[in-house]
Amino acid sequence: MKEIKAYIRTSHLNQTVEALKDKGAPGTTVVTVHPIGYGFSSRFTLSEVDITKQYYDITKIELVCDKEDLDTYVSTILDSAYTGRPGDGLIFVSEVEEVYKIRTRKRGTRISDVYS
Repeated sequence: MKEIKAYIRTSHLNQTVEALKDKGAPGTTVVTVHPIGYGFSSRFTLSEVDITKQYYDITKIELVCDKEDLDTYVSTILDSAYTGRPGDGLIFVSEVEEVYKIRTRKRGTRISDVYS
């Protein structure tokens, strides 16, 4: 299994989550985060237009999927969150060895093992 953590512009959250649902994502977790470091202050600059807080909001999407679905979900996020401007976000992928469902105590090495 793979875990995807994607940090995207909050303004692109709805379209990204809907696109993931359309591709069959088994479930996502969405968290508003406040970025600190990694050059964030230098990436965003104020212009003559009054920039609201929304432009600084970043949302983290977390998703665990089976390995064969990884490319589909990463491509979906890349396409849905893209603007071409600095601050579009980052995607991290890591390995997940095992999953346990607390209620049923099912466990497995595929996300589908606990949802079947």
